[in-house]
Amino acid sequence: MNIVDLRSDTVTQPTPEMRIAMAAAPVGDDVYGEDPTVNRLQEMAAARLGKEAGLFVPSGTMGNLVAVLAHCNRGDEVIMGTLAHTFLFEGGGISALGGVFPHTIPNQPDGTLSLEAIQSAIRPDDAHHPISRLVILENTQNRCGGVILSAEYTRQVGDLAHRKNLLLHIDGARIFNAAVGLGVDVKELVEPAESVTFCLSKGLCAPVGSVLVGSRDFIHKAHRIRKQLGGGMRQAGIIAAAGIYALENMIERLGEDHRRAKLLAKGLTGVEGLKVEIENPPSNMVFVQVSDEIKLPTAQIANKMAELGVKIGVTGSKRFRMVTHFWIEDEGIEHTVAAFKQVLADAV
Repeated sequence: MNIVDLRSDTVTQPTPEMRIAMAAAPVGDDVYGEDPTVNRLQEMAAARLGKEAGLFVPSGTMGNLVAVLAHCNRGDEVIMGTLAHTFLFEGGGISALGGVFPHTIPNQPDGTLSLEAIQSAIRPDDAHHPISRLVILENTQNRCGGVILSAEYTRQVGDLAHRKNLLLHIDGARIFNAAVGLGVDVKELVEPAESVTFCLSKGLCAPVGSVLVGSRDFIHKAHRIRKQLGGGMRQAGIIAAAGIYALENMIERLGEDHRRAKLLAKGLTGVEGLKVEIENPPSNMVFVQVSDEIKLPTAQIANKMAELGVKIGVTGSKRFRMVTHFWIEDEGIEHTVAAFKQVLADAV
């Protein structure tokens, strides 16, 4: 049975061409700065996002953690959304390892943080308060349905932060999905930010890794923190080569993932017992809610779907997430819709 795995775009495996590039990569000791493939990836990533320098890290979680620790001192405060990945899914690392306090404010349905809420969250210069140091935005915004933050909005947040002497970091795990979705150069989406993390191992299909970009001084500091966190890698060019291939070959095709997400949303809109949250998804995520008339728990629905060869993500007591990616074809979308109809027909 061919499995249609929609749990996440992190399940992507390297393409045959990517594996060839990995096998042929020249390598050296990256801790000494001598891996030519890692160096090329870092330079390429920085140039692609319009920043001075880049740092290859094992994961987006480490990239975000390194960024916060490089920007903030112990006792400082970071403003982010209640649905931010850094707040929800990164093990509390900024607090546990950096002594940095998260100040969360509500994400709006469109994924944004209201400018008024950000303004209100910034602390006055008072010894009773932590120092507001950093704002984090996430683009695309995962838990709001893979929605895309516009360049104009990001610029407004950057302007506000900078007027108040704060910095801006973008968790751009899927920033290239955002750029392709809007049809703009990725540089426009990240221009106001002092730092950006993006993942190679999601829609871009690399097996591992993310890149953190920013100014040369920032990356110099971030490099030391990566070492402290155990992120020093040796002949890492083998995996960096996959990232280079991804940047050169896998970005423009993200539009196919978006098209299939729209196809999936359209198909599921007609399934009794399901409500598609965004009927025209802006990127590669489709979130659906299960109606109260369906008595089967979501975990059991997911298990029954898996028995039919479809894996989906459970994100709540009545909510699923499905993420399209390189390894999902149109036939897989059709099979997913048919499987939902079969499972839910017996669940009323």
